[in-house]
Amino acid sequence: MMPNEPGAVDTTFTVAALVDSIAVRLAAAGIADAANEARDLVAAVAGQGRFWPRLHASERVGVDVLARASDAASRRATGMPFAYAVGRAAFRHLTLLVNEHVLIPRQETEVLVDLVLERRRTGVCADIGTGSGAIALALAAEGAYERIVATDVSLGASQVARRNAELLQTKLHATITFRSGDLLAPLAGERFDVIVSNPPYIAYDESDELPVSVRNWEPSHALFSGGSGLDATRRIIRDAPGILSAGGLLALEVDCRRALQVAELVASNGNFSGIEVHQDLAGRDRFVLASRTA
Repeated sequence: MMPNEPGAVDTTFTVAALVDSIAVRLAAAGIADAANEARDLVAAVAGQGRFWPRLHASERVGVDVLARASDAASRRATGMPFAYAVGRAAFRHLTLLVNEHVLIPRQETEVLVDLVLERRRTGVCADIGTGSGAIALALAAEGAYERIVATDVSLGASQVARRNAELLQTKLHATITFRSGDLLAPLAGERFDVIVSNPPYIAYDESDELPVSVRNWEPSHALFSGGSGLDATRRIIRDAPGILSAGGLLALEVDCRRALQVAELVASNGNFSGIEVHQDLAGRDRFVLASRTA
């Protein structure tokens, strides 16, 4: 096997030596907890669990893993978020490809998936602003939906989501269709039993409150929504009754500071009942759910 062939072994680096080398690079760049990040980085680019580097410390590193780890370390050293640097992120039981076209999936959004599955595991579902496809793919893997349609205004995000669906195809129990367009616009004239969304919900003047890793790296179209942070949410609530079946579920992730305001918007729409506000893992009001009245 030639040294530059995939799977070729580099005789210089063991897994442990590679982790140590990357830890030095990350520490020099001011990355906190560089040793653990280096271990996780090597595991991620090798496509293995996070404890793999410890269990295989004395093994020699393949040239392909060495190259990918070096590239990922260089990106992380610039301040790029870890998930973008390694090109993947975990969401529930899935590993997703991510890049700067999509938000990095958050753990709190996993709760939104739980809430939807608890209330409606079947029928036809729409995921609005799908990004990496995290919500749609998790529902397709864990639910029993007839089909799922996922929309996003970003062509780059749609490409990432489609690629994730291809890679996870064997784990999915529902057909997923990805459509490019603004919020519910690509769904006009259809009927859905579930509409779920984690829309942008940060106000423009709140940008300074965001961590630098979010403000400087994650896509603004997926973060910011007008002067109030509610522009996208208002439009979803306004348009959802036109495509949501009687008794259908509307499930939204919201800014914890505006959860009650969103619940009031849903109530004032006049087409919803059973409005609920649920908390995230940190005990903050984060999700608003409601049913379409008959």
